[in-house]
Amino acid sequence: DIMNMTTGRRGIVWKTPDITADGLKMFACIAMLIQTIGIAVIEKGLIHLDQYTQDSLNQAMAQDSRLMTLAGIGSIMQLIGGMAIPVFTFLLVEGFRNTSDYKKYLLLMVLTAVISEIPYDLAVGGKIMDWSSQNAMVTMSICLIMLKCLDIFKDGSGFTGGLVRMLIVLAAVVWVSLFRAEYGLCMVLLTAVFYVFYTQNILKTVLGCIISLVYITGPLSFYGIWCYNGERKDRINKYVYYAFYPVHLLVLGVIAKYVL
Repeated sequence: DIMNMTTGRRGIVWKTPDITADGLKMFACIAMLIQTIGIAVIEKGLIHLDQYTQDSLNQAMAQDSRLMTLAGIGSIMQLIGGMAIPVFTFLLVEGFRNTSDYKKYLLLMVLTAVISEIPYDLAVGGKIMDWSSQNAMVTMSICLIMLKCLDIFKDGSGFTGGLVRMLIVLAAVVWVSLFRAEYGLCMVLLTAVFYVFYTQNILKTVLGCIISLVYITGPLSFYGIWCYNGERKDRINKYVYYAFYPVHLLVLGVIAKYVL
């Protein structure tokens, strides 16, 4: 693959790895798992972060080196999780462009969002029901609806066409804000960039890296996205990935609240 090869000094050929959709999914799931362990197990279960204000936490960490170490580990794990967001968004756009049944795709996403809400509240909020934020699958469902709307008006040209597309993206931003959906603004903007600039790899990557800087480590995942070879054959059944989200939240939420 000429696209994935560059000739360096002294004529040495450097080849970037070929990464499949399956490889990207596994990477994103591992990064997300690490992040959730950081939030649910470290911050909620071991540190009990909710019982501190920022000042009292700083004082407690100054007096307790173990607490300071745990807080540092939790922060690093959340930074690692930031790399999952652009990958999941990229895969959403790939899934939309390649699906043979959009309605089934959307229904599956919405069902996963509904099923995941209580596990999400337990893992992230430490409560069975918590309306302060909604899980990331809610965001992805809204992004999927946005993609359908963008696709319907994709042939619109000139000022009017651009304005319609901007209004569609703005509507999605409003909806994720109303739902207080996790990663809302970042995922909506990334979805729009990945879709609108689908064939413009450099522009798509530059804009995506800028947007994903919200989570500091987000731009690092663009190396994997750049190396994506377009192969979508799953070694692991796609339903396993859908199930992984609520299951890992539920398990870690239960451990944090009832075991630790």
